[in-house]
Amino acid sequence: MNIFVNSEYGNNKLTIRQILLNPTLFLAFGFGSGLAKKMPGTMGTVAAIPVYLVCIQANFWLYSVLTVLACVIGVKICADAAKKLGEHDFGGIVWDEIAGYLVTMWFVPFSWHAVFLGFVLFRFFDILKPWPIKWIDQKLEGGLGIMLDDILAGLFSAVILLFII
Repeated sequence: MNIFVNSEYGNNKLTIRQILLNPTLFLAFGFGSGLAKKMPGTMGTVAAIPVYLVCIQANFWLYSVLTVLACVIGVKICADAAKKLGEHDFGGIVWDEIAGYLVTMWFVPFSWHAVFLGFVLFRFFDILKPWPIKWIDQKLEGGLGIMLDDILAGLFSAVILLFII
């Protein structure tokens, strides 16, 4: 019995191998971080930190393009993954956490303090889902529904983070 990962995922009972070998599922599962049995969303946000650290090496405009692409392409990635899994917004789909964290850090000057606070704030808003995040999470279906609540959580987190920094 493995305490870190499940043996099957979603209503279609996909295996770890199927997820890791399928490019769409590999991205949707945050490079494997969404396979975690406990707290896959938190693990997906942890996986977002190295993505962020790579993206900030670029100038602001390229970071912006990459963040927008992560959000837009994420709609398709998450929709396709949900379809393959046979389950809408399956917990292991964490591309939305990666995109949401990139949104959180978008206008924030780099510091390790900001990386940590951004993580905490994003997880706070993603887990508690205050209005209108919760409403969007409950009402919107498909890839847009999976992505938009995390993008909003990222925006809420970014505003507070900017005030703190």
